[in-house]
Amino acid sequence: MSKILVIAEHLDGKLNGATARAVSAAVAAKPESIDVIVLSDAPEAVAAAAAKIDGVSKVLTIARAENAHALAAILAPQIAKAAAGYSHVFAPSTTFGKDLAPRVAALLGVSQVSDVMSVEGAHSFKRPIYAGNAIVTVEVDAASTVVATIRTASWPAAASNGNAPIEALTVDATLPSHTRFVNLQQGKSDRPDLQGAARVVSGGRGVGSKENFEIIYKFADKIGAGVGASRAAVDAGYCPNEMQVGQTGKIIAPELYMAIGISGAIQHLTGIKDAGTIVAINKDGEAPIFEIADIGLVGDLFKILPELEAAIS
Repeated sequence: MSKILVIAEHLDGKLNGATARAVSAAVAAKPESIDVIVLSDAPEAVAAAAAKIDGVSKVLTIARAENAHALAAILAPQIAKAAAGYSHVFAPSTTFGKDLAPRVAALLGVSQVSDVMSVEGAHSFKRPIYAGNAIVTVEVDAASTVVATIRTASWPAAASNGNAPIEALTVDATLPSHTRFVNLQQGKSDRPDLQGAARVVSGGRGVGSKENFEIIYKFADKIGAGVGASRAAVDAGYCPNEMQVGQTGKIIAPELYMAIGISGAIQHLTGIKDAGTIVAINKDGEAPIFEIADIGLVGDLFKILPELEAAIS
């Protein structure tokens, strides 16, 4: 029987929702047990949140001062040591997981399976290739440890009704000294996190300028949505890089996705294919976004958005 170790993602003492999605993927593999590992300088709060996730057998914590910040070079050696006895190591396919999992796989001497969107068996997984235009089945040698990143947009978050025990763990891992934390630069916002938001409003090149992008922020705030952008909007300097949605940005699956002034390049569509309802507003009636939109409005976004905002007041 398999045993799965899920790496918890957290920041500022709060567990990222992507962890519960990775647990859902672990449950699909039908293992003997699913343990979550939390690495931090003070893991208590995060561990308590992880212990509530349904399906979790046990939460392991490694408390070290060096784990105060999530540096892949520091965390990977500890996880590789902790993974002894586990058949699988899962991490969410977020910036955190994509940075960390390859190092863990290298230390364990195995290949990584990326962006798992379906579990066909304990050692058989489906993942997208060619910008999501094809799905490939990956078979992993049963004798090898499976290190995989989980495509969070393809999995629901496991419920939080559990009460798993929490156990402190000590590992004898030599940590590198050439990598150290300097500072963290990130945008501050009261809006919902883009990757976990139930509603997302995104702007594209059609918004026209950084100043005009305020109309996107205003409408998103009106409906309590996260804010995203196409690569074209980011490249044009309308908004910061962390807002980019698509193949080279964030893969999301909100209940409602509104694409405002976005033409719908295949790279962008890859990031929203799992969204529940897609609404598109574009002045070009032939824009590719309308081919996948559930609701399409052809017209001037600067006229339509204020009208929508007034209608929901």
